[in-house]
Amino acid sequence: MFKGLYEPNLDIALREPRLRRVASRPAYLAAKRGLDLLAVFLLAPVAVPLVGGLALLVRTDGAGAFYGQRRIGRGGRLFTMWKLRSMVPDAERRLEQHLARDPAARAEWDADQKLKDDPRITRVGRLLRKYSLDELPQLWNVFTGDMSLVGPRPMFAEQRALYPGTAYYELRPGMTGLWQISDRNGCTFAERAKHDTRYADIMSFATDLRILAMTPLVVFRGTGL
Repeated sequence: MFKGLYEPNLDIALREPRLRRVASRPAYLAAKRGLDLLAVFLLAPVAVPLVGGLALLVRTDGAGAFYGQRRIGRGGRLFTMWKLRSMVPDAERRLEQHLARDPAARAEWDADQKLKDDPRITRVGRLLRKYSLDELPQLWNVFTGDMSLVGPRPMFAEQRALYPGTAYYELRPGMTGLWQISDRNGCTFAERAKHDTRYADIMSFATDLRILAMTPLVVFRGTGL
């Protein structure tokens, strides 16, 4: 996806090896953190009322609007990632029941750690996920420093054994990243590691800006389910 727009730039970068440990680049990391904070403050006047309105919509089924998930952060540290609820309140029980009676769904879940036809997602949640609106509360995680605007897709603690790469643990997880603007829902969970490794090899302020510029195009395509 978007090979004609973005990936050629990445291919050029890959032909000029830039394998450097993230911690050895303090100037870039400082600029990256500054961009995160600036973006949060600029987006807050729009994001806060928007999230508030969406939260009221989510609560129409009587359950809470927000929920936190424990995810792996930089260095393997666990943190709570916040989202607008897009699933039914008894989501875990419903998932296990669905996987137990549908072998094809079990195989899909084991490979991808997600389902294209997920019975847990509510009608409102389907809309939120389609356009990634459920992830807006993660701006708070960016503000607190647990996440960045750009980085690897946040990973569950129990998914650690399924992840074959190491670059993830050197980076702050991101609201968007190479995976989100490329394969997104078209690759297995394990294949996400190639995007994280690629990003760690070529990461720069310019690369982050390119990824941020590409993200709205992906969001507007509504490929978030």
